Amino acid sequence: MIQCGSSDACDLCQQDGGLLITQGSRWRLIRALDENFPAFYRVVWSAHVAEFSELIPQDQVTLMQVVSMVERELRRALNPTKMNLASLGNVVPHLHWHVVARFDWDTHFPNPIWGAAQRSSCVERLAQIKAALPALDQTLARACADAGIPSNGLF
Repeated sequence: MIQCGSSDACDLCQQDGGLLITQGSRWRLIRALDENFPAFYRVVWSAHVAEFSELIPQDQVTLMQVVSMVERELRRALNPTKMNLASLGNVVPHLHWHVVARFDWDTHFPNPIWGAAQRSSCVERLAQIKAALPALDQTLARACADAGIPSNGLF
């Protein structure tokens, strides 16, 4: 768990926010544990800042390198219909990016994952995605290192 020195009210200061995949000195990559959206990752900035513009330009580049790498690897491994990237922070005002592989068969597509469901869950397809996640997590950790993005390579 990374402590960023913020108030006790910030969830992302108090806990990783999901399954920790890898981390650098100023960021971490986690997989959100969402049953309906198993290929849902978050890139979390370690320091407690609310907005991307609060980072110095070098840190902005580093953060976007990680987000881009995660998107690229999810696309390569899972061939999703669409990738969703978002940095909202309305509920948790701690800088983090959502990187979510979306499929035309998922429960909410084309709506946002926080929107209304459009259909029932496709258990077989979800199982296929979930089965691919351990290898994908390892690939993501290696890709950070291979791209020269400093990380501790947890996997």
